[in-house]
Amino acid sequence: MADADMASVQEILEDFLSNLLTNKPTDVFSFTRDYFTAFHQPPSNQSLNSHRPVVITGPSGVGKGTLINRLRSEYPDKFAFSVSHTSRSPRPGEREGVDYHFTTKEEIQRQINEGAFVEHAIVHGNYYGTSRHAVERVRDSGKICLLDIDIQGAKQVKQTDLNARFLFITPPSFGVLESRLRGRGTEREEDVIKRLEGAKRELDFLDSSHSFFDAVIVNNKLEESYSQFKDFFG
Repeated sequence: MADADMASVQEILEDFLSNLLTNKPTDVFSFTRDYFTAFHQPPSNQSLNSHRPVVITGPSGVGKGTLINRLRSEYPDKFAFSVSHTSRSPRPGEREGVDYHFTTKEEIQRQINEGAFVEHAIVHGNYYGTSRHAVERVRDSGKICLLDIDIQGAKQVKQTDLNARFLFITPPSFGVLESRLRGRGTEREEDVIKRLEGAKRELDFLDSSHSFFDAVIVNNKLEESYSQFKDFFG
């Protein structure tokens, strides 16, 4: 068996064990049968077309989380996040297979080299990434996979064969975004400056590569923005 195949098998087993520990079924044999039956059942062509992953990006503080959380709350059976991998240690209360798949830098790097990830980045010295298997698990469950990632990750996903759609959430102006970030009052000035610098890069990319995205929503008035956000998903 090739190394890439072995990596896929290992990831499937890790996902199964995470689901087993999370759900704690009384009938382990039935749970195991149902899990692997669902895993091997191929989706129809219609399912493939109607459950394309959606990449949602935009500057920090623009309100992506508010829109996404409201959508998932209103339609809990239609949308889901994929579970990302990270090389950092779990924080108090975080659960393996629910918040993240926790692993090592060496293991993530090995899987990246084998093409198992659709996007990845190094943040504060730790790896973060989305595996192809994690996205496909959401799709095979009949839900639309949402990826809330930055421009760097979006560019990587664009180069894959996932056939994702891309949505950019932008502020009414850079000044409004700065006011929102400073209005939080929860971050140090140097952190605010870093976020604003990152926002400038993302907005510059939008200006220079507008055709990269399937849609752009200006998040000004929440109700109007959310209505447009829902409409994007049909």
